Amino acid sequence: MAASNPAAGASANQPIHPIPRPMSGSETGAKTSTATAFALVFGVAGLISVLTVVLSPVGLLLGIIGIILAVIGMRMTRRPGITGRGLAIGGLVLSALAVLIAIAFAAGATTFLNDQNAVDRLDRRVQELRDQLPH
Repeated sequence: MAASNPAAGASANQPIHPIPRPMSGSETGAKTSTATAFALVFGVAGLISVLTVVLSPVGLLLGIIGIILAVIGMRMTRRPGITGRGLAIGGLVLSALAVLIAIAFAAGATTFLNDQNAVDRLDRRVQELRDQLPH
């Protein structure tokens, strides 16, 4: 009778199959594009550099490199087995922000330096501060 009962015979006669578990990215063979990771790094570094104002030219250069790497990385993620599209988008956004802010600072500085009244006010203020220094 036990042989005719499928539930009773299943555990004794049937092989036990392990429950499949989800595979991580490294086990599936998918690799994150190096260009996308560097795009994010250059975007963050460029934005931080630009926000210090003194390092705006460096931030502009880092931002341009980050944009180029992000575009390369996004193209690479179209290939099978290559991941990192989100990293590329993040790097692109941060790099673009760095470039835009650097251009805005450069435009502001140029406008300020081309305004003779502003330069004269700055010169007078510097002279006043020099006069206040102890000799």
